[in-house]
Amino acid sequence: MELPEPPPDLARQRLAALRETLLALHKALLDSERTSYEIVHGPIASPAAFLQLLINDSWFAWLRPVTTLIVQIDEKLAARKPLASSRDFELLIEDMRALLSPSRDSDNFWKRYLTAVQRDPGVAVLHEQIEKQLSSAPE
Repeated sequence: MELPEPPPDLARQRLAALRETLLALHKALLDSERTSYEIVHGPIASPAAFLQLLINDSWFAWLRPVTTLIVQIDEKLAARKPLASSRDFELLIEDMRALLSPSRDSDNFWKRYLTAVQRDPGVAVLHEQIEKQLSSAPE
């Protein structure tokens, strides 16, 4: 017997709350990776130079799945289509769970992510927060 699907508004609210935490986690990861990069390569000259590194440098490539997921969430939340089902939102929440779980190892994402969690207390706190939010959301 299947449980009834939660109302789209409730699923949308849960996804929006998770998005806020994911966005903060993304920012913390960017800051942490920037610091690591600068230790090895020296200071990054400007915000524009940092943006170019984010786009083009392999050092930051592992962060792209997080960036892509945020964009997908933003697109779904901004869609004017009022008929979006809660399943649409739940699929994105499942994608977030998959991305931030140790079972995912494509392109060494999990290895690099775990390193950042262990290295940076701010990242660790946000990781813990998003894990709690994801565990309270139905699977």
